[in-house]
Amino acid sequence: MKKDGLLDTLLYLGGVSGSTWSMSSLYSDPQWSTNMNTAVSKLSGPGVELEQALGWLIERAKEEHFSLTDVWGALTSAAFMKQMDLRHLSDDAGQNATNPYPIYSAIENSFSDGPIEGKWFEMSPHESGFPEMGLFIETSLLGSKFQDGRLLEKKPEMDMVKLQGIFGSALADVDIIREFIPSWLVSGQVDRGAEEYLRVYGTTQRLLVLTSNTVNDPAAVSDLNGLQKILKDKVNHNESVLPESRSLEESEDIFQQRIAEILESVQACCLNLEDGDLKTFVSLLTEQVLPLILKWEWGTTNNFLYQYQDFPIPSCLHRKESFQLIDAGLFINVSYPSFLGDKRDIDLIIAPEFSAGNMFETLTQARDYAAEVNKPFPKIDDKVLEERDWPKDCYVFEGKDKEPTIVYLPLFNRKNCKDAEEFSEKMEEFSTFQPPYSEEKMLSLLEMVKSNIKNNKETLLREINKAVLRRQNKRKPEPYFLPYPCCLL
Repeated sequence: MKKDGLLDTLLYLGGVSGSTWSMSSLYSDPQWSTNMNTAVSKLSGPGVELEQALGWLIERAKEEHFSLTDVWGALTSAAFMKQMDLRHLSDDAGQNATNPYPIYSAIENSFSDGPIEGKWFEMSPHESGFPEMGLFIETSLLGSKFQDGRLLEKKPEMDMVKLQGIFGSALADVDIIREFIPSWLVSGQVDRGAEEYLRVYGTTQRLLVLTSNTVNDPAAVSDLNGLQKILKDKVNHNESVLPESRSLEESEDIFQQRIAEILESVQACCLNLEDGDLKTFVSLLTEQVLPLILKWEWGTTNNFLYQYQDFPIPSCLHRKESFQLIDAGLFINVSYPSFLGDKRDIDLIIAPEFSAGNMFETLTQARDYAAEVNKPFPKIDDKVLEERDWPKDCYVFEGKDKEPTIVYLPLFNRKNCKDAEEFSEKMEEFSTFQPPYSEEKMLSLLEMVKSNIKNNKETLLREINKAVLRRQNKRKPEPYFLPYPCCLL
């Protein structure tokens, strides 16, 4: 977009889930829009050593709300983003104003049956909070202790490593974990005992895989591979080991025994390791991380709305001293909610669709969300949805009155995939849970993305010009040119 003269038209850049990792990496360089090659070379360079990630984790483990989010943030930062970014989001408040203003999103997950207004949570360099309720706090104070709107105890601001753990914590969804479990176990009776076992095994395996990307010593790599094999052997018992018909009590006993075996395996491995970073990490895993897996604690954060009196807060948020923030992609995998309605008064949303799952799914989810919270959203022709198995490279959903126009750009499409079969293959090739991309794979993906923008430059320019006219018509009495809100999701 920068090379095609389009980036300067953007007022906001919004992201959820993995896209927030890329955003935080970009914004670590105040001049990122002119240094894109540097950003790419950083991602394809060497990772962070386990020692550095471990040092960060040991410090976080001393905190009151240490959770799986911290572990996930440290290991994904080290293995995927190739940096432990210790700056704070509020530091970006004074950054180069020529870059689009960044909006990161999460969801509050403590109250699954709570009202929709208490779900979407956004963070920017200046403020963090619930956009549907219009309740925000200075981002530098997020995590501090409040009661009835009064600051009781200021806590250190979360750094970007911690925030990456919050924004990209798709693993917090148990259904995601099931993708890594043998089918004979998942297809059976998944009661409380089985679900707990799924969490312990699946999460431990994913953390070990990430850890292996931070280790270069051949002996340590061998030790990690050995531990992963032991755990895999534990879970790959033949299904006949489990009685076909069992009571809940019997099931819980069986799976508690299996969990104990996993714990014993990790502890035994730790005893046999040579002193060093890997042994320290496995010890941390045994003593502090596995108990968190059993509790399934993610993103625990002090609740700044605790006992707040000056606004009708949903009771679930009003009475709890903390809440849990996790990956917004588990709710809507593109950050539409942050850009609907009067707060930002957006004229044009440019939405490259890079999500996993069915094409147009995020769009229809956003439409349904907008209807539920009474926000304007453009009409989506149901005939377009029939093209989900092999979409075009660009769709324009034109907004009327207060509705934003959406330019929707599927990553894989009829221009770069010859048929529905190749489209499906590309979606699988670039699916979410896999090791860090090689430089070759990364550059291949970037070339496709660049082509999508180049191929649709004229469409984008046309819609940008229409957005300018809409904005001018809204403010006709003012004789001078006014900027107009446009955002990239």
